[in-house]
Amino acid sequence: MEEEKTLLQQIRDKEQEFSQKLETVKRETDAQIAAAANEREQSIRQAGISGKNSAEELYRGEKQKTGIAIDRMKKEADSETEKAVIKGKRNLLPAVDKIISYVTMD
Repeated sequence: MEEEKTLLQQIRDKEQEFSQKLETVKRETDAQIAAAANEREQSIRQAGISGKNSAEELYRGEKQKTGIAIDRMKKEADSETEKAVIKGKRNLLPAVDKIISYVTMD
């Protein structure tokens, strides 16, 4: 026949039981904290990658727009240059005539 446990022994048994439960909860909590920290690190890493990709995409788009604007400006400059050359050629003979007549005092 099993002897009935003393009150002190019953208290010690309960303390041990609660201590084991507390250890179990602590391990589970530590595991959850570690998992959350890992998930946070992955999220930060993914956000960095996503941000870098977005920045590169924006850069490429703006570079392309700038290239198009530069090409348009070059075409406009070429057109203005061509107009100036045509106008200069048109005014060349009258200008030469005026210079000659000024020099010769006609």
